Amino acid sequence: MSNAKKILIGVVAALVLIGGVGLWFSATVPGCGSRVSELRGDLVGNSFVITTYDNYGQQTMKTSGKRINVSGNKVKTSGFTETGVAFESYELSSVITITIDGREMETCGDTCIFAEKGLEPDFDFTTPEFIESHGGSPLSITSLSYTLNQYRNYFGKQRVVVIKSQTGQPIVAYSGNNVFWEVKTDLPKTTMLMIDNKALYIHRANFQIIDTKLLDK
Repeated sequence: MSNAKKILIGVVAALVLIGGVGLWFSATVPGCGSRVSELRGDLVGNSFVITTYDNYGQQTMKTSGKRINVSGNKVKTSGFTETGVAFESYELSSVITITIDGREMETCGDTCIFAEKGLEPDFDFTTPEFIESHGGSPLSITSLSYTLNQYRNYFGKQRVVVIKSQTGQPIVAYSGNNVFWEVKTDLPKTTMLMIDNKALYIHRANFQIIDTKLLDK
């Protein structure tokens, strides 16, 4: 065998060995390779307005973009059972990465609403007018039914979609003639609603869809 072939075989063997060591290192050393991609998907629709709220329904950020991608991650944990057997498990992290036209924003735990441009809420329960009309903050609301009845005239279509924070505080309401929802398996903790052919994605939020006729006149 010529010296050139021997050198080539040696280089290939070294690369294979280095790759194997790298995989072992990332799998066994804490902090290395511990975040494993879990869910990743693009939002289907035209440009979106992204509004972020805290657990109490207070707006914390608003941005917009044409191409939106949301990805979640798994976090690897390892340890030993009571019998001394080593184990590894993966859990879905609360951190998601939102890519907006190629730029990233990471968020953890907040409610995010992705509204396709052209889809405007009929009512924003976080506006000063709403707070003033109740003589206090949205935290004082005890009956969502009573609240909706107060503002029934804002909803001119057949169905009302009320989006609420994780603690049950109403945030915004939309109305439409054709409304349906779908849990997105390619997006972390996200539900897609279609309201008259406009997309509305909600991450970590509660919602209700109510026939307008159920509201008192």
